[in-house]
Amino acid sequence: MMENEKDGDAWIATNHPRELTENEKQRLAEDKTCVSDFKQNKLEIEAKKNWDLFYKRNSTNFFKDRHWTTREFEELMSEGEEGKQKSLLEVGCGVGNTVYPLMNASPDIFIHCCDFSPRAVQFVKEHSSFNPARINAFQCDVTCDDLTKHIAASSVDMATMFFVLSAIHPDKMLQSIENIHRVICPGGLVLFRDYGLYDHAMLRFSKGHKLSENFYVRQDGTRAYYFSTDLLSDLFIKAGFDVVINEYVHRETVNKKEGLSVPRVFVQSKFVKRTIEDS
Repeated sequence: MMENEKDGDAWIATNHPRELTENEKQRLAEDKTCVSDFKQNKLEIEAKKNWDLFYKRNSTNFFKDRHWTTREFEELMSEGEEGKQKSLLEVGCGVGNTVYPLMNASPDIFIHCCDFSPRAVQFVKEHSSFNPARINAFQCDVTCDDLTKHIAASSVDMATMFFVLSAIHPDKMLQSIENIHRVICPGGLVLFRDYGLYDHAMLRFSKGHKLSENFYVRQDGTRAYYFSTDLLSDLFIKAGFDVVINEYVHRETVNKKEGLSVPRVFVQSKFVKRTIEDS
């Protein structure tokens, strides 16, 4: 898992994924064997358990607080409609690495936040800054659970999806986005960042970890998908959104311990829920 980054790092935005070296192309071409159907089914059944174990092992110490979110997505700092409190849904909130920096930066926002892992949600509620008057934290499986049991339909101004869709099986991605669509108000935004095609983390997987095209399993049983912008556009358009921006962002990360400079690739996007007139 290689989400963490430093504030102030320079990003290069482009419409194209990273160019592979000949060795990298050969390595991907040779990695054709996928994990057995039996093991893949087991991973799907145990997905919640594996993420809960991840948070049991790492507590609140693995991911850094995402102070970059308000820099990259200025909409998070915009004012709500007059007389109405601005509201946000954070999907895949983890232990609150987005929730609490955002709550401090935007004192008027109300945040709904959910995660697959009950343990992660408990960490959110145990945080010293937790305030039920400003945070509605709940556990759910966004691939199948009805979010309107926790949030009024068409009520949320925007949603954030940071490094969460990549953990979901590709067959369930569209349903997940459609479930989120139900609670966002017409004209509301989804702000998105996740792993991009040919990210260094994708190329580090050894043989025996491939689940399907661009989809891999880590040693701890958690999974990661590496997105093309075309796939993302297709998913969100089918779910009832229009594309505002959808691009690859690139940067080089220096691993001082190993003396390496590695290419990171993410996708960063904004999608807007169509109004009735647009549908």
